Formats: sequence, structure tokens, C-alpha cells
Amino acid sequence: MSKQPKLGECLKALRRRNGWTLQDVNKRTGVAVSTLSKVENDQMSLTYDKLLQISEGLGINLAELLALPVDTGLALARRSVSKPDEGLLQTTPNYDYLYLCTEIQRKRMVPVIARVKSRDIGEFGPLVRHSGEEFIYVLDGAIDVHTDHYAPVRLEKGGSIYIDSTMGHGYVAVGPQDATVLAVCSSPDPDLEGTLRSLFAM
Repeated sequence: MSKQPKLGECLKALRRRNGWTLQDVNKRTGVAVSTLSKVENDQMSLTYDKLLQISEGLGINLAELLALPVDTGLALARRSVSKPDEGLLQTTPNYDYLYLCTEIQRKRMVPVIARVKSRDIGEFGPLVRHSGEEFIYVLDGAIDVHTDHYAPVRLEKGGSIYIDSTMGHGYVAVGPQDATVLAVCSSPDPDLEGTLRSLFAM
């Protein structure tokens, strides 16, 4: 009979897997460090609302919060190579996405080459939100990065930005030419690539 994992050990495993301190989780969720410490040490339980607050703050669903990672005892040795222009292309009004290394399933880091087509944030539509974090590096052209909580910032070729992607965000090209960026999204979501592709589906 399998042992039902406790919230404390699930939270601790998730935190260590992502390299987060208790203070990091506090900043993301608004739950006090003392409360998080007591939960991890099985000294208190949480209400459903608090569980939701933690899962939403960490950009995951409740099932992920309450699950321990499967340990097979075997080291992974996956590898994927993408040649120029190879990948899965997804076209949207604001971006053209070329997903790389798509044959590896259930990866927690999704690399994408994106062509930024939109020029006007007013026509962009609602800012995008999804679980995890996101790194953007400008390969060609220039973009304006719009996010919740911050003033827009312009990035020229060679510029980069790292954001929490649970925060609303959107990128628009500057000037007459489309911009090209390398985007790397990461998340505890075991099907992050599928989630992203569904989010941007027409």
C-alpha cells in the first residue's frame, strides 16, 4: 500500500527542486515564513484557501503541490538536437513560435525561437500569464517588454530579461522589422510545452 505524501514533505521537495528558500516562497505567495516552516515540519495544516494561495503564487496547480516527484533511482540521460529551422512552428497574431527539441516529453524547460510581429501593445490583447519563469534574449531587432507592476523596458539586440511568468507580460517589436528572440520558459508543470501551446492556440 502506497504511503500518502504529507503536505510538508511535498512543499519541501518542491522548494528544494526549484532552489527556493522559505523567504523565496514567502515573497511569491504572501504566506508567512513561520507558517511555511511549521507546515514543512508537520506542525500545522492549511485551509483550502491557503493551499490555493500557495499553488497560485508558485505558478502550479494543487495536484502538483500535493505530489512528490517520482524517483526511479535511475539518472536521466535524455538528449535532443535541433538543426537550423527544425522544430514545431506555431503561428499566432503576436508571435511565430518555433519550439525546439520537441521530441523530449515532460521537460521542465521549454526553449523557443520567437518572431515578434506585433508593434502596438494596445492591439496585443491581454497580457500573457502562465506558470513558472521566463528568460528572453534578443537575437535580432528590438522589443519593448510590457509587464504588470513595471514600466515598459526596451531591449536591443543582445539584451535580455528574466521574469516570473505568472506576472502578465507581452513583447512588441520596435521599428519596421520584426524582432527575433530566444525564449526559455521553465516551470514545475510536467507538461509545460503542451500548456504553452494550448495557451497560444488560435
